[in-house]
Amino acid sequence: MNLASLLTGATQLALVVLGGPLLLGLMRTVRSRLEGRDGPPVSQPWRDIAKLAHKQRTRPNESSWIFPAAPLVLVATAATVAVLAPLATLTPPLSASTDFIAVIFVLLVGSVSLALAALDTGTAFGGMGASRALTIGALVEPALLVAVLALSLPLHSTNLIAIVAEGSAHASVLVGPSHLLALGSFVVVILAESGRLPVDNPSTHLELTMIYEALILEYSGPDLALVTLGESMRLAIWFGLFVNLVAPWGIATHAGALAILLGVLAVALKVALAGVAVALFEVTTAKLRLFRLPELLAGGFILALLGVVTGAVMR
Repeated sequence: MNLASLLTGATQLALVVLGGPLLLGLMRTVRSRLEGRDGPPVSQPWRDIAKLAHKQRTRPNESSWIFPAAPLVLVATAATVAVLAPLATLTPPLSASTDFIAVIFVLLVGSVSLALAALDTGTAFGGMGASRALTIGALVEPALLVAVLALSLPLHSTNLIAIVAEGSAHASVLVGPSHLLALGSFVVVILAESGRLPVDNPSTHLELTMIYEALILEYSGPDLALVTLGESMRLAIWFGLFVNLVAPWGIATHAGALAILLGVLAVALKVALAGVAVALFEVTTAKLRLFRLPELLAGGFILALLGVVTGAVMR
């Protein structure tokens, strides 16, 4: 690790911290316009975070240290992945040891921390949301791990930097059936982990259907501001990883200032396009019933498994 890689990591962290809420605002604005409404400005999530940061913090009487610690864990895990993952460049800090499975594990720690905090409140909605979130997580994780296995087959390595670099250097890898099937599974995983339609509706507070909103129902003030920031950072990271696995063109291959700048612009544009595509998909689809979600997530697992089988056969 040298000064250049540290500066690169800091640049990626700043990109995710500043861009995450803007991505969330862009998706909300696109959805509003497609539904015939004016909607909030793209910068509205940042305004909400600033407003919440100055409000009073309230906490349930029955909660322990887990409840206030969960937002910090959420932001810290997202920040760690933002520094280490190949978002704008292939030369982040510790690039030789950036394992794909370890990156996913760190991201999922944030999800588990929110579920534990919801249970810690001792409320009915918190327990319901935690139960649903952990059930979905148990169904998502096998598909995610098998998708990583399918993506790592060509290189016999789960190093995330190497996987993205291979796709950047050899376009034929990107159109291989194993790669495409794994990315199809990855799409299902991202929709589930980020609480988007058809898995969850981020714009509703209907008690019988909400999943993610039930987890954070007791948060307020600076705690809620941290949760909002952390979730928007995670959304930007998931999208950033996906677009670089689909189309890694533009990502910086060395630590030069101009290359990093072009990499930042490239990943910002690709993530924005992905956000618009997801917003368009959400407008044209409906939320699935809770008992239908295992079918969707099982479909993601089957896609990943087919990717592994195809990759093994075509070797």
